[in-house]
Amino acid sequence: MSIIKTAAGLQDWLNASDRRNKTLGFVPTMGSLHEGHLSLVRQAREENDLVIVSVFVNPMQFAKGDDFKSYPRDIERDHQLAGAAGADVVFYPSAEEIYVPGCSTTVEVDGEISMKLCGESRPGHFRGVTTVVSILFNITGPDAAYFGQKDAQQALIIKKMVKDLHMPLKIKVCETVREKDGLAMSSRNVYLDPDERRAAAVLNSALEKAQDDLRSGRANCCDTECLRQLIEDEISKEPLADIDYVHVLDAETLEDMSAVMPERPAVAAVAVRIGKTRLIDNRILALK
Repeated sequence: MSIIKTAAGLQDWLNASDRRNKTLGFVPTMGSLHEGHLSLVRQAREENDLVIVSVFVNPMQFAKGDDFKSYPRDIERDHQLAGAAGADVVFYPSAEEIYVPGCSTTVEVDGEISMKLCGESRPGHFRGVTTVVSILFNITGPDAAYFGQKDAQQALIIKKMVKDLHMPLKIKVCETVREKDGLAMSSRNVYLDPDERRAAAVLNSALEKAQDDLRSGRANCCDTECLRQLIEDEISKEPLADIDYVHVLDAETLEDMSAVMPERPAVAAVAVRIGKTRLIDNRILALK
C-alpha cells in the first residue's frame, strides 16, 4: 500500500485501479489513527472494491488558540494501521495541495444545524470542515464516505451538504468506538494525564444514566430539559470537568424539542474540558 501526496497522483492510481468498474469507499481523517478510525476503514473494506483513507490536519477548522500545531502527527504509523485495516492507499496531501494558491472558495451549511453545539463554541469550525470535505470528495470521487457517530453534529452537517449539493455519494455514519470504561476514542485522548484520563469517563457515564432513565420510565424522563439537567449534574460531580455545553436536541435536525417521543429520538450531546483537553461525546436517546 502506498502513500500518495497529490491529487494528480491519486487520479493516476484510480485510473490504474479500474475505478470506473469498481466501488470506492473513502474515510477522511486528520490522522493519529485509533480503533475508531480503523473500524470505519474495515467497514469501508467490507462494502467496497477500493478504499482510500485521507490524512490531512485541516488548518481551516482550527481557531486561534486551538491545538493545530500540537495536534498529534505520525504518518508512518497511520500508513501501517490503515493498510492493516484494509485501505488500498493513504492520501496525504499538503495544505498547498488542498488549498490551491489564491483560493477563496468556501462551503458552508447554514442554519441551526451548524450554529448550535460546537458551531456556537467554535465559530467557523464547520465551515472549515465542510470546505475541506467537499474538496476531498471532489478529489477522490467516492461512492460512499464513512464517519463516526462520536462527531454527530459533523456527520449531520456533511449529510445535509451532500443532499443540498446533489453530491453523488452515500454518507455512512458508524457507531462510536469506546475504551473499556466507555470513553469515546479520540486522537485528543493522548493529551490527558492519568488523573484527567480517569475523570474523562464521566462523559460516558452521564450519557448512560440519561439513556437508562429514559428507558426505565423514571420521573419526567421524556422531558428534554430534565434529561439535559441530569447529564449536567452528573458531569458536575467530577471536579476536573469544566462543561462547555450539554444539550438534548432532535437527533436529525438539532432543533430544540420539549420531549423525546417514540417517533422522534433525541441526541444528547456534550462538550467538556478535562484539564486543557476539550472532549465531545453524544448518545442517541430513543424510547424504543
